[in-house]
Amino acid sequence: MKTKFIELSDRSNMSKKYKRIIQKAGKLIKCGGLVAFPTETVYGLGGDAFNPESSAKIYKAKGRPSDNPLIIHIAEEESLKKIVKEIPNTAQILMQRFWPGPLTMIFNKQECIPTETTGGLDTVAVRMPRHPIALDFIRASGGFVAAPSANQSGKPSPTIAKYVWEDMNGKIDMILSSDTVDIGVESTIVDMTTKIPVILRPGFITKEMLQEALNQEHIDQVILGEETTDAPKAPGMKYKHYAPKGELIIIEGNEQAVIKRINQLVNAAKLAGEKTGVISTEGMQHAYCADVVKNLGEKENPMENAYNLYRVLRELDDEEVTKIYSESFCTKGMGQAVMNRLLKAAGNHIEYVSK
Repeated sequence: MKTKFIELSDRSNMSKKYKRIIQKAGKLIKCGGLVAFPTETVYGLGGDAFNPESSAKIYKAKGRPSDNPLIIHIAEEESLKKIVKEIPNTAQILMQRFWPGPLTMIFNKQECIPTETTGGLDTVAVRMPRHPIALDFIRASGGFVAAPSANQSGKPSPTIAKYVWEDMNGKIDMILSSDTVDIGVESTIVDMTTKIPVILRPGFITKEMLQEALNQEHIDQVILGEETTDAPKAPGMKYKHYAPKGELIIIEGNEQAVIKRINQLVNAAKLAGEKTGVISTEGMQHAYCADVVKNLGEKENPMENAYNLYRVLRELDDEEVTKIYSESFCTKGMGQAVMNRLLKAAGNHIEYVSK
């Protein structure tokens, strides 16, 4: 398969060329094809949400387990009524506050949504992105696009189109490229089928933001471990995700102890012939003796950390780093999403140091 790579830079004036490209991308979806497209979080890999064969193609292109559900992306709130059985009042409140935006909600699905799209479940994950290109593309595609992140399963999600090309060239029909992916981690996922909303995946919309919107303190959070035999109810819950090619270990503790331990590990890895990398916070880069040191930004700035995370993991792959050691990061607010992704990338391999 030949994959078309198309750069979109003139959406603001809705040129005839832009409209023609979007309509062509939408037609590909309607005909059962796959198109990668930018959202405000990461790039998505889109197919027709109502077509079981499209879902099968997505799983094949990604090398993704078929019990890992896909998220249906919509462009209009009214579309939600066509694919879910009921919309609780709590979901209405969250829609008004956070849609369009990086919030995915899980509902009991209508029969029209095939189980191939939902990983065999009777529930469906839905979100309305706020990225203008994504919304135009979804409308051109018929209004219902099933889309996980546009990367090989297990690898870091792409926030730059060249990494979509690296993973998907020859496997999908088209890549829509834009430099306007600005959050850097996937959407928050909240299960609305339970009496009390449950966060299944942390993201930009934090627990505190949800509590404030719903005017309630109690919002549960459940993250399944890899050891569970249960089917994951949302993407990113069960399987190892976001991982670079090199082995990643997180070191947590006081600043000097972390520096000392990381440098010990780096020196040992170098002696063993490994190429070493460190993921650090702003101002700490020069404390490490690794071959490659990457900076995620200020330790207390989770927005900056999130924006840089997947790009840094991909760059470490580009530089063929085989052993990676990372500082831990702030877990307040969106920082929880950053650490969630980092822990998944490390296969939960974290070492605590005190001296």
